[in-house]
This record gives sequence, structure tokens and C-alpha cells, in this order.
Amino acid sequence: MPETTKDQVLQGLAAEIRSCVRCPLHLSRKNAVPGEGPSDASLVIVGEAPGRNEDEQGRPFVGAAGRNLDDLLSEAGVSRDSVFITNSVKCRPPGNRRPARSELDTCHPYLRRQIEAIVPRVIVLLGDAALKEFFPESSLGQAHGKPVKRGPTLFFPTYHPASVIYNPSLKEVLSEDFRKLGALVRDGTV
Repeated sequence: MPETTKDQVLQGLAAEIRSCVRCPLHLSRKNAVPGEGPSDASLVIVGEAPGRNEDEQGRPFVGAAGRNLDDLLSEAGVSRDSVFITNSVKCRPPGNRRPARSELDTCHPYLRRQIEAIVPRVIVLLGDAALKEFFPESSLGQAHGKPVKRGPTLFFPTYHPASVIYNPSLKEVLSEDFRKLGALVRDGTV
């Protein structure tokens, strides 16, 4: 797909997402958060759902979890500007609750279409909700830090950067996972 076409597809998807009324989450959102990053990104990061700051700004990972993600990407030697960042659900669930299965199912076609447009080599799955979108039977505790190849795409599950806010003991585990991710990217394994 030529770059302009990828850009056009992603821009069209972003417009669809911003005007989406397919589930009740649109009733309480300030801004839908389609995602952002280059259309030719070789790495896509998928989180769970926007938080308060993301809902305010309409951009992914701009709050505390975003600062943690920026630090982790830096540890991995990956520039945030080089990756496409999105979420499984494109609108903030009230009270930052976990997205309901119906909400995840409603948003999944958007996520699938973003991935189909970008054709990344690596998809980083941040947290349980993102993991279960692609590997429903997997457990994050068992899967984190272990890349899984499906066709030409490498999936890399790990904990969500917000997890260290509530459970500081995960900080080193998450850092180690991102160092592994960085090594895979640098070594050309993916």
C-alpha cells in the first residue's frame, strides 16, 4: 500500500472513531482516542483504553502511564515517534474501569483495520485486555516478555505501564520485558 494510501486509511479511520456512537462509551467521552504515529511504523503498541488525560486531549498515553511508556521505550532504544500507539477500546470507560467485553468487541474492527493498514512487524500488547484481543486463552503472568510469531507478525505481550503505578514491584519486570523488546528490534529478529 503506498504511504499516502496508508495515511488516508488511518485518517479515515480516525474520523470514523471520533464520530463513533456504536456503544454507550460515546455518551461519556470528551474525545475518542484513535491512536497516533507513522503509517509506516514497524511497531504498533496496543493498550487497554484511554484514561482521563487521554480523554481530555484525544491522544493515547499522555498521562502517568504515558510517561512510564516513554521511559520504557527509551530503555528499549525505541523512539516514540517511530511507533504507532493505540488502544483496544477507543473511548474512556467511566471511572477508568476495565472495558466490557461488548465494548472491546465493538472497537475490535477499528483496531484490526489500523493493523491491516500499517502492517507492522511487531505488535506490543500492553496489559491483559490487549493480550486477550489476540490470545484469548493466554494469561499475562505466563505470556509477558515472550514473543509469539503469527504469520509475518511478532506479538510481544507485557504488562501495562500503568501497572507499576499500582504495583511498583512490576517495574523491573516491565523494564526487563522492554529491554528484550529492544534487543529483538535492534537484532533484526523481527
